[in-house]
Amino acid sequence: MPTHLDPATDLLDGFAPHTDAQAQKYRDAGVFLDRPLFAGLDLAAERTPDSPALTDASTDGPRTLTYAEFRDATLRRAAGFVAAGLRPTQRVVLQLNNSLDFAVTLYGLLRAGVVPVMTLPAHRITEIAHLAAGAGAVAYIGEDGRRGFDYRELATELQSRVPDVAQVFISGEPGRFTPLPDADPASVELPAAPDAGLPALFLVSGGTTGLPKLIARTHDDYDLNARLSADVAGLTADDTYLVALPAAHNFPLCCPGILGVFGAGGHVVLADNPSPDNTFDLIERHRVTVTALVPALAQLWCAATEWEPADISSLRLLQVGGAKLAQSDAVALDAALGPVVQQVFGMAEGLICYTRTDDPRDLVQQVQGAPMSELDEVRVVDEGGADVPDGEEGELLVRGPYTIRGYYRAAAHNEKSFTPDGFYRSGDKVTRLPSGHLAVTGRIKDTIVRAGENVAADDVEENLLAHDSVRQVAVVGLPDDALGEKICAAVVLSHEHPPARPLELATIRTFLAERGLASFKLPDVIRVVTTLPVTAVGKIDKKVLRETLLSEPSAG
Repeated sequence: MPTHLDPATDLLDGFAPHTDAQAQKYRDAGVFLDRPLFAGLDLAAERTPDSPALTDASTDGPRTLTYAEFRDATLRRAAGFVAAGLRPTQRVVLQLNNSLDFAVTLYGLLRAGVVPVMTLPAHRITEIAHLAAGAGAVAYIGEDGRRGFDYRELATELQSRVPDVAQVFISGEPGRFTPLPDADPASVELPAAPDAGLPALFLVSGGTTGLPKLIARTHDDYDLNARLSADVAGLTADDTYLVALPAAHNFPLCCPGILGVFGAGGHVVLADNPSPDNTFDLIERHRVTVTALVPALAQLWCAATEWEPADISSLRLLQVGGAKLAQSDAVALDAALGPVVQQVFGMAEGLICYTRTDDPRDLVQQVQGAPMSELDEVRVVDEGGADVPDGEEGELLVRGPYTIRGYYRAAAHNEKSFTPDGFYRSGDKVTRLPSGHLAVTGRIKDTIVRAGENVAADDVEENLLAHDSVRQVAVVGLPDDALGEKICAAVVLSHEHPPARPLELATIRTFLAERGLASFKLPDVIRVVTTLPVTAVGKIDKKVLRETLLSEPSAG
C-alpha cells in the first residue's frame, strides 16, 4: 500500500456501511453488540479454558488445543504480525487450507486489527491478484507445496503483478519468504479493540459477473451472523463441528461454522479431505454432531453409508447448502441418516435462511429455509420491481442487519446490484410460502452453480477468448447429478488461427489453468459449434443454446 495513505482512511474508501439510523436501530434492538469478532472465543476461554477448542485433523495434524491454548496461540500470532510491521486496518490476503494455522492466523489477524481477505485454496493468480489489488493488500499469507500446489510460486507472481504486496508469510517451508510469525504478546503493544462498525474481514463473492468482488463484513454484522446461526442450529458447548468444506467459505466459517461454534464453546475439527472414507472416521473418533456440505458431497456421503463401516450416529445436524438440494436427495439423506438434514440458503453478502429442526420433514425436503432474523426484510419482485404474491416466482431482494449495503470499491456494479433504498438484488429466483420459507427456483444472473461454487460465465468466456483458436464462445450450465450443474463451453473456432488438431477438453482446461483461473471454473464439457444462436437484438441466446446442447445424445 502506498505509504502516504493512512490505513484507516484507506479502508473506508469504497466501504458502504449501514446508515447511522439503521446502525442505531440495530443497536437499540440488541443485535449489534459493539464487540470485536474474536470476543466469542475470549468468552469461551474464560468460561471453560480446559475444554477442547480445535482439533487439526488435516494432513498437518492430528493436534488438539484447549480454549486457553488456542487463545494464547492467537495472541502470539497477533504479536508476531505487529512485530512484522502490520498495522490495524491494513488488508492481508489469507489463502490457507483447512488447518491449525488457518484458525490461529485468522484470529491472530483479527486481534492485530488487520483485515483478512478470505480467499479459497482453489483460487489462482488471476483471482488472487485481482482481489489483492482491489483490497489494497500489503501482504499475502499462503502455504508451501505440501498439498500438491505450491503457493510460494503464486506469491512470487503476485508480487510482480501487485507491488504493494510487500510481505509474504508462508505456512510450512517458507523458501525465500517469511514463516508465519509468532512473538511474545508482552513484547509488543497489541492494538485496542477495533471499531465494531468497520470491516473485520472481506469475503469473496461467487462472481456473478466477471472476477469476484470483495464483501466487507463488519465486526457487528458478522458477529450477529454467527450468533443467530448458532441459535438456529441449537449449538451448545457439547457440540463438535466438523469443517469439511474450505474454511474460508462463509458457510463453514460463520453459518454457524467456526465462529459460531467457538462462540458456543464447542469443539471444531478441521479436515482438509471431505471424502467419506476420511470424514466418517473423524465423525466416529470425535463424536461429531454438526457439519456442513454442498449437495454434491451430501450425495456422496449418502451413498457411502452403504459401504463405510464407521459409526456416524453422533451426527445430529447435517447442513446442506451452497446450491439447491434436490427433493429426492433430501429424502434419500433422511432415509440413510435419519432426520438430520437442515437446508441452508444464503449468500456471503448477507441473508441466511435455514429450515428449522422442528419443521415438518416434508417441508424440509422441499424448501431451502426461512430467514434467520426477524429484522431481515425480504421482498420477492417481478421484472418491473413490483412485489409478487406468495407462491409466485420472482427475484429475491433483501435488506437487514447482516446484509451489506454495497460491494467494496465497486460503485458501478453496486448501481445494478442494490436498489436506491438499500435492498440487495440477489439474482435468485424464488417463491415464498405464507410461512416465510423460500424455495429457490433458479437464477436471473448468468451464473453456474457447480458443486456449490458460483462461477460467472463471462469470466470463463473472457479467458477462453484469449485462446488463438477461439473466435466466439458461450459458457452455460448443464444439469449434472453429481455437481448440480456442469460447465459447458460452446466454441466457434477461428478461421485465421485454426487448431492444428481437434480442440479437446484437456487442452482447454490446461490453457485456462495456465492463465491462473481457479480449478472450479474450468469447463467440464467442450462443444465445437459452427455458430451460436442469437436473439433479435444480436445477443447470444443462451436459453436456445442450452436447449440445443441438452438435446444432444451426449448431453447427459
